[in-house]
Amino acid sequence: MEINRAKQILSSPKEIDVHYHGVPIWIKSVDETSSMATVHARGTHDEDRMVPVLDLEEK
Repeated sequence: MEINRAKQILSSPKEIDVHYHGVPIWIKSVDETSSMATVHARGTHDEDRMVPVLDLEEK
């Protein structure tokens, strides 16, 4: 996924289905400088993870 799309999803009032390696996730923040996103798995209270934005996939 591109950085700009990740930022659009983050600011969207709609719920947009995004996956990280097949796991549905929520995007909590996007860091343009490092091209990383802070995410956590949907439906859980798992701890946040920093992942490459390029590895995110919109379904």
